[in-house]
Amino acid sequence: MNAFGFFNRLFPLWAILLGALGFYFPAMFTPLSPAIAWLLALVMFAMGLTLSKADFYRVAREPKPILLGLALQFTLMPLAALAASRVLGLSADLTTGMVLVGTVAGGTASNVITWLAGGRVALSVSMTLTATLASVILTPLLTWLLLRNSVEINALGMLWGIGKIVLAPVLMGVLLHHFFANSIKRVEPALASVAVILISVIIAIVVALNAERLASIGALVLLGVTLHNGIGLTAGYWLARLFKFDESTCRTIAIEVGMQNSGLAVALAHQFFNASAALPGALFSVWHNVSGSLLASWWRRKDDGKFGVTPRK
Repeated sequence: MNAFGFFNRLFPLWAILLGALGFYFPAMFTPLSPAIAWLLALVMFAMGLTLSKADFYRVAREPKPILLGLALQFTLMPLAALAASRVLGLSADLTTGMVLVGTVAGGTASNVITWLAGGRVALSVSMTLTATLASVILTPLLTWLLLRNSVEINALGMLWGIGKIVLAPVLMGVLLHHFFANSIKRVEPALASVAVILISVIIAIVVALNAERLASIGALVLLGVTLHNGIGLTAGYWLARLFKFDESTCRTIAIEVGMQNSGLAVALAHQFFNASAALPGALFSVWHNVSGSLLASWWRRKDDGKFGVTPRK
């Protein structure tokens, strides 16, 4: 494993460290709050740079696991977020943040976790790509459907915002990859590291903005985030087993469903709601990388003793 790969595997550590800096030294990060959307757009641009025509072709060649992942991504995860918020009695702002986490696509970190878990990396990339494109329409629509009776939702504004933050940067990256594939391939290992750094900085900014409230609400929100993530991972795996997919595919679907593009949820919350609504996304960014890494490690230890599952491209 090269230095970039080692750095990326420590994503949970960097997220926790930057989050701690944001908590103890909020003045370092609060002035950066207007840059959240731009930072996430850079993350999505980096993702687009890694995508080729082959990634799009795979979607058409193997639709069944992708369709199952999409169905769970945009039904189970939004409803689980709303249910967890209601059970825990979260405020309207925090419930909004939870639902935003539930309605966005799978996160780009899922591709790395899938590789560590012995899953199917190419399928993971295809699922992330498909869900990201679908989220341009589905995220504002589902957020409006679930929250329209409790908070004011600017669905069209969110649609335009996601187009600028997600769709345009991804497509720009794909276009550059098409023309400069060989040059980009040489720096591709560093692109994930750039994403890790940028997302960690976003976490630090959101934690800094909520530093005064974290002591009173942080544990409750973290519990909600843990429940939400756990439901996605568990249901994703066992429903994939129910559809008789092989072990590697089941792991991939579980990770794609359970790990969210919480950075986008943070950016949308900050742009269209408030700092409190961004807190669930920030905590989810930390927790889903921790839980995903632990799950991947457990699966691989299990492979050594029993299944012998080999990662598939």
